[in-house]
Parts: sequence; C-alpha cells; structure tokens
Amino acid sequence: MESIGSYDYIIIGGGTAGCVLANRLSGDPDIRVLMLEAGGKDDYLWIHIPVGYLHCIGNPRTDWCFKTQPEPGLNGRSIGYPRGRVLGGSSSINGMIYMRGQQRDFEQWRALGNPGWGWDDVLPYYLRSEDYARGADELHHVGGEWRVEQQRLSWEILDAFRDAAAEVGIPKVIDFNRGNNEGCGYFEVNQKRGVRWNAAKGFLRPALRRGNLRVITGALVKRLRLEGKRVAGVEFWRGGQLFAADAAHETLLAAGAVSSPQILQCSGIGPAALLQQHGIPVAHELSGVGENLQDHLQLRMAFKVKNTRTLNETSASLFGRIGIGLEYLLFRSGPLSMSPSQLGAFVRSDASRPTPNLEYHVQPLSLDKFGEPLHDFPAFTASVCNLHPESRGHIRIGSADSREAPLIQPNYLSTEGDRKVAAASLRLTRRIVAARALQRFAAEEFKPGLSFQSDAELVKAAGDIGTTIFHPSGTCKMGRQNDPMAVVDARLRVHGIAGLRVVDASIMPAILSGNTCSPVVMFAEKASDMIREDRKLGRKA
Repeated sequence: MESIGSYDYIIIGGGTAGCVLANRLSGDPDIRVLMLEAGGKDDYLWIHIPVGYLHCIGNPRTDWCFKTQPEPGLNGRSIGYPRGRVLGGSSSINGMIYMRGQQRDFEQWRALGNPGWGWDDVLPYYLRSEDYARGADELHHVGGEWRVEQQRLSWEILDAFRDAAAEVGIPKVIDFNRGNNEGCGYFEVNQKRGVRWNAAKGFLRPALRRGNLRVITGALVKRLRLEGKRVAGVEFWRGGQLFAADAAHETLLAAGAVSSPQILQCSGIGPAALLQQHGIPVAHELSGVGENLQDHLQLRMAFKVKNTRTLNETSASLFGRIGIGLEYLLFRSGPLSMSPSQLGAFVRSDASRPTPNLEYHVQPLSLDKFGEPLHDFPAFTASVCNLHPESRGHIRIGSADSREAPLIQPNYLSTEGDRKVAAASLRLTRRIVAARALQRFAAEEFKPGLSFQSDAELVKAAGDIGTTIFHPSGTCKMGRQNDPMAVVDARLRVHGIAGLRVVDASIMPAILSGNTCSPVVMFAEKASDMIREDRKLGRKA
C-alpha cells in the first residue's frame, strides 16, 4: 500500500457536500485538504444540458446505478436508485430544483435535541451561498456560489394545471422558499442562462487553483483507518492499486445517504451483528448506521390530452427535434433547458395536517420510465409524493468489500398511514384534473387508470406506479447520544469516534418537506463553520 501523505482534512466524496466543504476549508491557506471522489470529472456534455439528466441517470459514467431489493410495497418490484458518481455528485444528474424545506421541519429537528438546527439557525447558511436571480430581500441573497434562476420555457398544459389547482383550493405562489411552501407554482432551478449549475461549478472549480487543495478522482474508499476510537485516515483504491492517506485533524464523510453508511459499516462502525455476519471486526458498535432510511416515493399519474402541444409529439418528429435543438443553441431555452419537472405544488392530503405533506412534480410529457422513449401521443404527467413518510428502510452491506453495492431496502408503503396518504393523493390528483381549467384538454387518465377506485385498489396502483424521486436520507441520523438510532451529534460528529464527521443527506433525523440538494449545500456550509470553529479553539472532532 502506497501512502500519499498527510492532510489536515480528508473529504470522502466529491458530491454536493464535498464540493462546498472543499471550497470553504481550502479558503484558509494553512489548511491542507484532500478530496477523494470515486467517479470522474464533470466533463460529460449531457451533465450541463439540463434535459441531459435522461442520459446521466442509469449511465455508469455518472451514476452508481444502484437498485433496491424487491419491495413488498411496490408489489415485489426492484427499482433503480440513482446516485451521482461524478464530481458534483447528484447535483450533476438531478432535477436542479431549488428547495429549502419548510420552517416546521427545522423546528422539529431542534426539538428532537439538535441545537443549532432551527429555521432561524439554518437560514443564514442558505443565504450565504445563494445567488438569487430575482434579487435580494430578507429571505434571499445575491452574489453567492449557488445560482438560482427561473426556468426558460412555457407550456399551456402546465398553466392550465396551475389554474385547475387554484380551483380546488391550492393557491398560486411565486416562491416556494419562504418557510411555508404551500401552493402551486413553477420551480426555480439551479441553472445559469439555461445551463445546469452543479456544485462542482459553483464551489469546487473556483477552489481548484489553490495549492492547498488536492482532488483525486477514480478513488474508491476501502475503509476508514482507525487507531482505537479515532479515525486516523483512509485507504482507497485507484486504478487497481491501494493507497493510504492520513488525516491530521478530521475525516469528513460526504459520500451520500447510500455510500456513507456503507463505508462506516465496511470500516467496522455499525450494527455489531451485521458486521460479524460479514467477518468485519467490530471497531465501534453503532446500531443506527444504515438504519432510518427515508425517501419520497413519487406516484407518477399520466393523462392523455387533446387540443394542446406537449413534448411527446414535438420530440417525435424530425422537424420538432431540429427546432428544439436550434432554440437551445440560439437562446438556451426551450425543452433542452427543461428540468425533469417544471411545475410544482405543495398541498395537504387532509385538513388535519399542520403543513403541506404532499409535493407535486408536473411535466408536459409522459414515458413508461426514465431512459425509455416518450410516448407518441400528447400527454402530461402529474407525480405526487408523500413528504412525511412513516416508512423506514435501511442500507446494509451485503459484502465486506466496499466495491460491492450495498443492499438498499426503502420499505415503501410499509405503514397504514403511508398507504392512506397514497390513496388520498391519487384521489386529489383526479380532483385537480377534473377541474374546469383542464376540461378543454379532455384529460384521460391512463396511468394507473380509472379502474382503480377503492382504497385497496389505489394502494395496489401506488405500488405499480411508485418510484423514487431521488431523495434518500436519514441513514446516519443526527440526534442525542442516548438515541439508539442516532449516528452523529448536532455538530455532525460521529458518536463515540473521534476525528470523524458525516456531512450529507444521511444526517437528516426526519426527511425534509421538499427536494434535498440545496439543503445538503446548507449542511456543508454549516459544517464548515463548525469545523473551522473547532480548529480555532484547538478542538478535534
């Protein structure tokens, strides 16, 4: 094994959180930073053209291409579980939607014993990195690294869906990021003039010129190297060779909600029985590692329409495709600038909910699944997800070798409460589509279809059409040390292990009420402050 030397901080993962950490920590010339990324550079053309997510998801060049175990709640189906494997991580392949979550989410985190994580605590970290195209006010900032713009397209069918939502009591809104995101409007996106703005562009590239930051791609971590109850460094593969690096201060695990618990487990940190099952010596028993997995299950309802244009028929013709290409080439607008979802809505499944518990992603297109061609008839898709799932799954190694994919079991729809919300959300979608504003388009539901009517039938339909909306979280839960499922404390330090923090979506005690990329940027902003503060005071994690 060859050593590549010692660094003050080693960042495992060059994704969303890793790019922010690398920027903020290397801003101090006295700090030596090493970032290890298992994937490659973000130089693939389709990363940067927004609609290119269709070419990035399921592509081993940019995606880990994980799959879940067969899911009882999905009627025995195993589904793809995309995670970015490239600089920028999932911000290089995701839907680009800028979303913070609800004020109530963070107040609940704080009430669970996580001081410093209330809304007023985290808002300054959202503002620090934001570059908001509409201008600054008390809840938005201009001049940061994380660009937020309006989308550069217009679809009649989406405008009509928004009008229909208003008719059933879902108000029109402009900004989903002011604390309570209830209402219907167009998503704002992480783009710059029609081009994807990922974390690598915003945070990593400006830092690469610094001599105290080293980035190694194609580096797959084998394990953390422990000395007693302290992490002293890492071992990683690159090009078939094993290397080691030492961490003088801390190792920062930012590999995501799937890979961070896998690395901990392969390093002997996790549930003892699981580690022993795979012949891994137990360095530190921590039962919550890999548990508490939460995700937003999207139920993708689709409707044929008449008397309007959708992307289906535009992309089906040669002249339509030429027009799409020319519009993007000349103006950086039109379908090639599209995020996967353009129109959103946040609503309550029933009046007893204190805040919205459903999120809609509405698209002027339809297809059987990502990676397959669009249908050849005009249609739109209205996906709806339960923002506050009760179901809890897990990430568990199936092998002591970290090069083998872990076993992913989300346990979707495993509680009666989640099944009830699923049935209610499908019914609500039908109410919206039946509203007057959409009547002239003669919308006809073909997925799942009107044959599903009773609660039991709608739950079965949810299992047939449900899929991940790419928000796995919670597998290294933040919480008090006396919480048997907690993995990190409120300063993101791993309980019982010195020199180690986790900084990614896995730290969420409960999943946020919205898309998860920009919250991860905020986590890393906050973590970088805590790390530098501890360094200044001579404390180590």
